[in-house]
Amino acid sequence: MKRTEVVEVLNHGKIGDKINVKGWVKAFRSNRFIQINDGSTINNLQAVIDLDNPVFSEDLIKKITVASAISITGTLVESQGKGQKIEINVESVEVLGEANPDEVSKTIMQPKRHSLEFLREQAHLRFRTNLFGAVFRIRHAVSFAIHKFFNDKGYYHIATPIITGSDAEGAGEMFRVTNFDLNNIPKTEDGKIDWSEDFFGKETNLTVSGQLEAELAAMALGKVYTFGPTFRAENSNTSRHLAEFWMVEPEVAFNNLNDNMDLAEEFLTYVCKYVMDNCKDDLQFLHDREVKEDTQKPTAERHELNLIDRLKFVVDNDFERITYTKAIEILKNSKPYKKKKFKYPVEWGEDLASEHERFLVEKEFKKPVIITDYPASFKAFYMRQNDDGKTVAAMDILFPGIGEIIGGSQREERLDVLKQKIKAFNIDEEELWWYLDTRKFGTAPHAGFGLGFERMVMFTTGMSNIRDVIPFPRIPKKAEF
Repeated sequence: MKRTEVVEVLNHGKIGDKINVKGWVKAFRSNRFIQINDGSTINNLQAVIDLDNPVFSEDLIKKITVASAISITGTLVESQGKGQKIEINVESVEVLGEANPDEVSKTIMQPKRHSLEFLREQAHLRFRTNLFGAVFRIRHAVSFAIHKFFNDKGYYHIATPIITGSDAEGAGEMFRVTNFDLNNIPKTEDGKIDWSEDFFGKETNLTVSGQLEAELAAMALGKVYTFGPTFRAENSNTSRHLAEFWMVEPEVAFNNLNDNMDLAEEFLTYVCKYVMDNCKDDLQFLHDREVKEDTQKPTAERHELNLIDRLKFVVDNDFERITYTKAIEILKNSKPYKKKKFKYPVEWGEDLASEHERFLVEKEFKKPVIITDYPASFKAFYMRQNDDGKTVAAMDILFPGIGEIIGGSQREERLDVLKQKIKAFNIDEEELWWYLDTRKFGTAPHAGFGLGFERMVMFTTGMSNIRDVIPFPRIPKKAEF
């Protein structure tokens, strides 16, 4: 008999249907009631064994343990218990893969609550938990929504290189790529590493961004986006940093900063609404979990808005748009600033801290905020210089509970200005000759932005640590699995 997925049974199964389901045992009570799940939904399907049926021998019953993989054939009937409308009257069970109860008791598959730290230690098994099943189903939905949004708007997906000879951000925190024998590295006469002997004949790294290459494609295809892995060798152990993460980066020819803001707002609203419309069961589970956890925290540490309300906060509100200069003015006139409650300084020329961003979103405007026209001093070289000579046509989008979710800008299309900025950033022109070349052949205004994919998944799931929204986190001193 052809297998039917649990989600299909729960959503469309009819009384009297004879079906086969396969999955893993979540619970087995009184040697009669099996809770089975195959990953297609957070909800389990109950299967009921008739112990008077000689088919179910004692040896077979002993093999049906938590985490074992089984195949059940039976008939759908109206459920006699609470919590489900239908259940299976089991006619046969096949144990596809046994799970030793003693071994299960040492793992996170043991049916009890575990800390997130313990779950990370067993990341190869944490997909089996309700929490991470919900998180990774939503991660998939966010990914699909991103591709669907851009595809439906006529964008072309561009695969940009993972191995690169340039540093798009100018930060220098990159992982080096080499095939040198590390015990016998070639040196030049003056004792420096001879990169000409390496595989690519030059120094290369893992990329921090696909933006620069995406700009090249946008100058021919008009509207493109990248969605790929990026890497940053930042020695940080905070809840917001990973060494390997995914970035979404659209680039659009002929767009200015206002066009860029319009696109980003429409994009973020679309993704949040998609999750609300298509992940209701998982979202409700994560919402209920967060509400329960908040009741156990001090009032000051609780979420002001619950998970579902935070998503509505984005979907139901037009984003506020202010300049960086205006933001500084608002912050300096705020009660937290006057009462010296901000931990970090508020000064024109200083980047905004997360506490400043969250104040603007959650207290001042009570809606998502887009801040534009930042000082050039702490923004990337490729951002377009404004006429005032001090600021650039940059934008950051701020969300509740998380702060910056998107960073972007209108790109500097003027060759002479771009050359000046590259020099000011101490970047070798020779490294970016190809990037500069595009400004010689039909240069045009263009703009784009970057969305940290894991940060978006954090927002849509309510998870507070970025390590819990990527299957196998890569962080300093840890590259397990």
